[in-house]
Amino acid sequence: MSTRRTAVLLAMSAVSALALAGCAGGAATPGASDAGGSGDAIAVVTSTNVYGQVAEEIGGDLVSVTPIITSASQDPHSFEASAQDQLLVSKAELIIGNGGGYDSFLDTLIESTGTTAPVISAVEFNHDWPGEDGEHSEDEHTEEEHSDDEHGEHEHTHIEGFNEHVWYDPHTMEHVAEAIAEELSALRPDDAATFEANAAEFVAGIAGLEDSLAAIEAAHAGAEVFVTEPVPVYLVIAAGLENVTPDAFSEAVEEGQDVPPATLLEALNLLESGDVRVVIANAQTGGAETTQVIDAAKSTSIPVLEFTETLPSGQTYLSWMTDNIAQLEEALAE
Repeated sequence: MSTRRTAVLLAMSAVSALALAGCAGGAATPGASDAGGSGDAIAVVTSTNVYGQVAEEIGGDLVSVTPIITSASQDPHSFEASAQDQLLVSKAELIIGNGGGYDSFLDTLIESTGTTAPVISAVEFNHDWPGEDGEHSEDEHTEEEHSDDEHGEHEHTHIEGFNEHVWYDPHTMEHVAEAIAEELSALRPDDAATFEANAAEFVAGIAGLEDSLAAIEAAHAGAEVFVTEPVPVYLVIAAGLENVTPDAFSEAVEEGQDVPPATLLEALNLLESGDVRVVIANAQTGGAETTQVIDAAKSTSIPVLEFTETLPSGQTYLSWMTDNIAQLEEALAE
């Protein structure tokens, strides 16, 4: 193992330890708490366990967090909310979602319940979000809609040209954490100092992630990466790498559509060129074309990584991203 590789892993281990320490302050395991809460805990409902875990990092034992989606088998794009989910949202004091069409079921629940609870939408804190000053409603911009008839799944509406998978952008998540602290402080002013301190600790962990990404950029800037879906693209860009995936390929896979034959051929030729250093697949979805790409990569000794959309069991957001970055660094070093 190289000296630089050892240093990077040690730095990442420190970030992971920080994340786990922040979680040890009494926060519940994502999905284990009840939005009805107990005692004076602030009831928080999130669309996925990713945002649920971050809320727990900031709120500690002062919040009761319930993520609606907690399993890798649940696809936020096509998730159908239940009456229980509607009840959870109606009782929530703070609601946190991704936005951008990724978890539109949450928008439906918010509208149907008529809740007046504050809502944090993570996409609004992303630098690529097309709204003025990071805020706008989706109907103010061009949307691309895919109906059931087009791909045999539920409707998935997203902002055209915008990658909604913003939790893979550490910088965005820094601002999300700060927004959570601000909203919790407004709900519980007497505990504002606790929320702010927890957010500062989380932000310090984000800085560790960004340092590790900068180390990858210093060693591998411009290295070509192929992704089967746009899920990890923000992390790839933050590492100074180049996403060479044809847009038509990743968009088709994300929408559950067949990849056009010409696009598939283009993708396979990219892998055969020898320029692609790493392939990253979405571990929670797949298809015939994705399998072909993975097989082609393996046949030419290109490392294949699998990243997930939801938080793996036993992980915090920071430890999860630390692992993803470590895998990426190791693959590039091969």
